[in-house]
Amino acid sequence: MVEAPQTDEGWFALHDFRTVDWDAWRDAPEHERRRAIEEGVAYLDAHEAVEDAEAGASAVFSVLGHKADFVVVHFRPTLDDVSRAERQFERTALAAFTEQPTSYVSVTEVSGYVSDDYFEGNEEDIDAGLLRYIEGKLKPDIPEDTYMSFYPMSKRRGEEHNWYDLSFDERRDLMSTHGDTGRKYAGKIKQVIASSVGFDDYEWGVTLFGDDPTDIKDIVYEMRFDEVSSKYGEFGQFYVGRRFPPSDLGAFLAGDGVPTSEFGDESHHGGHAHGEGGHHGGDGHHHGEGGHHHGGGGDGHHHGEGDDGGHHHGDDGGDETGDEDIRGQLEDLNIYAGKPHGEDVYATVLYSEADADELFEEVEGLRGNFDHYPTHVKTAVYEANERGRVAVVSIWETASAAETAAGFLSELPGIVERAGEESGFGTMGMFYTVKSEHRGDFVEKFGTVGGLLEEMDGHFDTDLMVNVEDEDDMFIASQWRSQDDAMEFFRSDAFRDTVQWGRDVLADRPRHVFLA
Repeated sequence: MVEAPQTDEGWFALHDFRTVDWDAWRDAPEHERRRAIEEGVAYLDAHEAVEDAEAGASAVFSVLGHKADFVVVHFRPTLDDVSRAERQFERTALAAFTEQPTSYVSVTEVSGYVSDDYFEGNEEDIDAGLLRYIEGKLKPDIPEDTYMSFYPMSKRRGEEHNWYDLSFDERRDLMSTHGDTGRKYAGKIKQVIASSVGFDDYEWGVTLFGDDPTDIKDIVYEMRFDEVSSKYGEFGQFYVGRRFPPSDLGAFLAGDGVPTSEFGDESHHGGHAHGEGGHHGGDGHHHGEGGHHHGGGGDGHHHGEGDDGGHHHGDDGGDETGDEDIRGQLEDLNIYAGKPHGEDVYATVLYSEADADELFEEVEGLRGNFDHYPTHVKTAVYEANERGRVAVVSIWETASAAETAAGFLSELPGIVERAGEESGFGTMGMFYTVKSEHRGDFVEKFGTVGGLLEEMDGHFDTDLMVNVEDEDDMFIASQWRSQDDAMEFFRSDAFRDTVQWGRDVLADRPRHVFLA
């Protein structure tokens, strides 16, 4: 008997597609249209804020074409939760103007293709980055302003090509190749794979999110040439749309561009008929966006999955929005990039032209004062391994404490710049504690990777910095022309191979820091 991969399930999903009865909408009295908009906004606000369940995510998207006018997407912990969300919509005045031409029910899923250790319960052998990656697949969020494509799919059971007759190893190899194609779109496409076996007409529902709709087209097109799709894929109808905030419901029903934050306040956000330009609408109330979010697949399509569980930190010196964007792109590559809250600490890094020994004497005095504060983690002097560059690193539990420390450290001799203030896109590498017996191996590996970096477009320089008090304590600082240039390296096979190799030579897990 062919071995079936193990699976683990997460949140249940409902794609609730709706068409609007535009004739009824045009003929309805103004007060009825106003009430429908108000109750529709209230429903969408409440569900985006997940007031109906312990956790989850919801969003509304306009849908192009004849198949639907809009879709409300729900992710919830239980099947009963999504059932209740569907029925609560039917209680609104807006529901009376809509019909449900189709819907799709599924549950998020990861399979044994991702990690044997995960399903065998060997938690100590599972990389923390991989665990975080899996959790993101099982409990997905929904990007704020994004395009969406949804389609169902199954694996073929033909006489010539039958997916379910293949061995587990054959299926895993095909899915791995499929994932390699998807990794090219890491940072551009976010995907949610949900199993619908026993729930709906196909075996999986695939939801793709992207800021550029052509990226959605490109990834689906390119994957059609993978053997897993060309021989074994069967697809249902595709639906494409764009997210808009609940407060734009009136503008959407008025035929205006949504989200209005991009297209401007073209409408009066009332209830005039779809496609009309007149002022037949309601009072234009805005009820707030309520855009709160509390919050891979089995044999389905894998768009950008990987299982290397790598580590990296990228930061631009304090821009939290940029940091979240970088973290999201690295997460899509299955590279652990730290969490915005929790175990993370904050660092201030200043470079000096002073002699390392002279600088250390000054720092040692300041460090004694810093140790009186409970939020102080450590302060140390690091020296570049191959050139005359010295850095003072001070790590704290809070950003404000690190910022205050920077004021004192800036008075140290020879300070010339602060990390994060250089031109271009700076990335501060992870802090590494290397096993003493492997220190030479680590330095040699860095030299090899450094040679590759020198040949990459957009790379300025990279230093391996070594603690003058503990040569096994190091960090890597890089400078790039742009974020895109840095991300190109993080997507490379060379980087993934280095991360895998590093697990054997490090004494502890690399530590992610934010530059304060």
